[in-house]
Amino acid sequence: MGVRLLYLARHGEQEHAEVESPEAGLTARGRRQASLLGERLRDLPLRAVHHGPLRRATETAELVAGSLPGIPVYASELAGDHLPHDTDPAGLPASYANLLAGYSAAERVDGPRVTAAAVARFATAPADGDVRELVVTHSFLIAWLVRHALGAPERRWLGLNAHHAGLTVIRYSSAGPPSLIAFNDVAHLPPELRGTGLPADYRM
Repeated sequence: MGVRLLYLARHGEQEHAEVESPEAGLTARGRRQASLLGERLRDLPLRAVHHGPLRRATETAELVAGSLPGIPVYASELAGDHLPHDTDPAGLPASYANLLAGYSAAERVDGPRVTAAAVARFATAPADGDVRELVVTHSFLIAWLVRHALGAPERRWLGLNAHHAGLTVIRYSSAGPPSLIAFNDVAHLPPELRGTGLPADYRM
């Protein structure tokens, strides 16, 4: 029986969060979040670390990998920041409909295509043996993979928010359906580093 434990982490807090930019790196808090995430994962027998190509994901993965000597690190477009599904905005709250309206026709095609490839690569059980991998990515892909694991309606990826450097774990087994082991686990972060990346009124 094959088992995959997929560890998903959102990148750390980025600079200039109010203006999305591929060149935005991590803030000092984001770097600390990433380092603490690496310490949390230090003793896991991870096979590899994968990360999206944007600077904030790359920097997060590099800092995490500092605690994981000998574990290979790979950049992958599959872990990038994409629209995961061309969701019909009909009946959605205005905030969600406005978010979806900001994507171009090309992004509505390319994003779901890449996300489907990410599901095929990361969200499956291996033929045999145990596989543990970390994917440092973005909130949308984490939301989509959680929705996928739970078999929830496609539009339910909307509204799932990930903490910066929060940890989500999904178990895939050839013996049954996926299991959501943990979602948005921030036990490795002190209170002052939690809640970044969430809507302001969600923060505690």
